[in-house]
Amino acid sequence: MEKLHAKFALGQVVKHRIHPFRGVVFDVDPTFNNSDEWMESIPEDMRPRRDQPFYHLFAENDTSYYVAYVSEQNLLFDDSGDPIEHPEVTEMFGNLENGKYDVAGQMH
Repeated sequence: MEKLHAKFALGQVVKHRIHPFRGVVFDVDPTFNNSDEWMESIPEDMRPRRDQPFYHLFAENDTSYYVAYVSEQNLLFDDSGDPIEHPEVTEMFGNLENGKYDVAGQMH
């Protein structure tokens, strides 16, 4: 496995820098690994760099749960201490402690 210099770890609770959603990291790509169509759907003035980690999140906002793919530059640590209610979080992770879900014993 290649060495990954990611700011956020598996199980980390994060929030988007601009958009009103939070999530839990469940996978990390060392650099952009999605379709050109996905990247081009983002307005050019907001389009992230490809040469940074991208995070797969179990995400939630006020109205729904979903999976998000977000660049490192657009994420911040979520220090609210509030759990993520996304239904898949309890299937993949253990307890929430200090802003991070327990990933011990999980296959990644």
